[in-house]
Amino acid sequence: MIANRALRLLGHRVRRANIRLLLYAICTPVFKSSLYRRLLEKSGNEAPEFLPTDIWPGNANRGSITIEGDFECLGTVIRDADTPWLATSVSDAWLTNVSEFDWLRDLRAVGSDAARARARGLIKLWIETHGSRWQRNSWRPAVTGVRIANWLGQREFLAIGADTNFLNQFDGSVHQQNRYLRHVIKFIPVGFDRILACKGLILTALSTKNSRQLSRWIKHLDREIEQQILGDGGHVSRSPSIELSLLRHLIEIRSALRDAKEEVSHTLQTAIDKTAPMVRFFRHGDGGLGLFNGSEEDEGWLIDVVLTRSEARGKPLESAPHSGFERLSANRTLLLVDVGKPPPAGFDQRAHAGTLSFEMSVGKERVITNCGAHFGATEAWLKAQRTTAAHSTVTVENMNSAELLSMGGIGSRPNSVSSERRESDGNIWIDAAMIGYSGAANADHTRRIYLSANGGNIRGEDTLSGGNSQKFVARFHLHPAVQASLVRQANSVLMRTPSGSGWRFRATGGVISLQESVYLGVPGQVKRTEQVVISAATQNGNGQIKWAISRLAEEN
Repeated sequence: MIANRALRLLGHRVRRANIRLLLYAICTPVFKSSLYRRLLEKSGNEAPEFLPTDIWPGNANRGSITIEGDFECLGTVIRDADTPWLATSVSDAWLTNVSEFDWLRDLRAVGSDAARARARGLIKLWIETHGSRWQRNSWRPAVTGVRIANWLGQREFLAIGADTNFLNQFDGSVHQQNRYLRHVIKFIPVGFDRILACKGLILTALSTKNSRQLSRWIKHLDREIEQQILGDGGHVSRSPSIELSLLRHLIEIRSALRDAKEEVSHTLQTAIDKTAPMVRFFRHGDGGLGLFNGSEEDEGWLIDVVLTRSEARGKPLESAPHSGFERLSANRTLLLVDVGKPPPAGFDQRAHAGTLSFEMSVGKERVITNCGAHFGATEAWLKAQRTTAAHSTVTVENMNSAELLSMGGIGSRPNSVSSERRESDGNIWIDAAMIGYSGAANADHTRRIYLSANGGNIRGEDTLSGGNSQKFVARFHLHPAVQASLVRQANSVLMRTPSGSGWRFRATGGVISLQESVYLGVPGQVKRTEQVVISAATQNGNGQIKWAISRLAEEN
């Protein structure tokens, strides 16, 4: 058993290996060498001829914390942090976020001389500790691309009151990072990182008014857009958070091109027009995102800003067949259903084993959710949040519906996932089937979900087939704001939202219980909550659970 697993994991590593990663690994000692540092130092320190405008708002509260000497990132505060990118016992996600320098706009939001001095001091320390010394997290191509864009976007803010030495050091570092990025972009494997690296190269080409380089990187970006954005506007990663991030970066690139009086490519403009409706597709009534494939809620007001700046008025689709999601909406009730296979290798690093999971909200209140993605200072929840058990769907024999690789990404996966949508008189049915649970030939899961025209009645059927007798569990994770109580005699759970809206959850075909759960939808926060659990087992290779969620007013 152990030997088989080891061979299978080795096979996944071999299949995921590619020449670009190999070349990057081979070149790593070169990047660390003093010879390469001297090469980068010859990049010059000319001041930019054009500066892009940072169009996103910052958080003055976080900025004030940074001025006082501490540092807040992903919901976690590090005390006395003059070099937060050197913090120990923190996650790679935390270090990556810090190294991108998005937090500069928080200091700009404060806008004081103290904020500028603190920003310049931190940048100078980064240049001294990392600027001439290659580090794995800080010099990742995607991180470098985002950092270049942030530095250029904040240069005007930083320059007020700055001395010549700082500006020369700052501009020189931008040129060095750009030169490095031009060297390594050909080594970046398939994935979202390519777009982030392109962004840094495009903005640098604009700042130096290098039309030849600008044309080159715009064409590079257009190729990535065509490969990564699906026919319905969804990103191939199938992650709402990446969808939002993609839209932000594309809008920022377009804004810089417009300000520089450069042409915006048809591919870039079309991508923004297609991506914005998909961001709307993934929003719940509270304005936040659905929690699929490594996503968090994000801030509703910021999503509003992004959508406004997109200038795209397209409404969300009801069905996103290329992305593998369905959106069911009636009255004030909304269901988001994952009916797609895990994303392909290269885009599955953050993917979860949540096939056929769904989320439910009523108005501005979330009721049933997936557990979400916790991005904080530690990686304690990283593995658990990706499991099938962390999603509102069915788990078979404590296995995941897709194999989660320890190095990130998906190994064995369902053989196929299909769905059909039907509507009549405002009522909506979704029939979805996953053939080959976790790639096994002896377990298939089908899920039917019905939403009534008035939004007050949701019914579902989960059917397992194949193999011998198997235990399976259907989970329905509740949002932390929902209060729930088990009514054993009626085999049901009563749920009440903060507004006082009451719902009853009933089930047949299994034993219902109310168990502990966690909510990881907000960065840096782990909130206790509960989950409705229905436990059952197949007999002669078949088993079925039926469940219903009805508004209490509808039962009278």
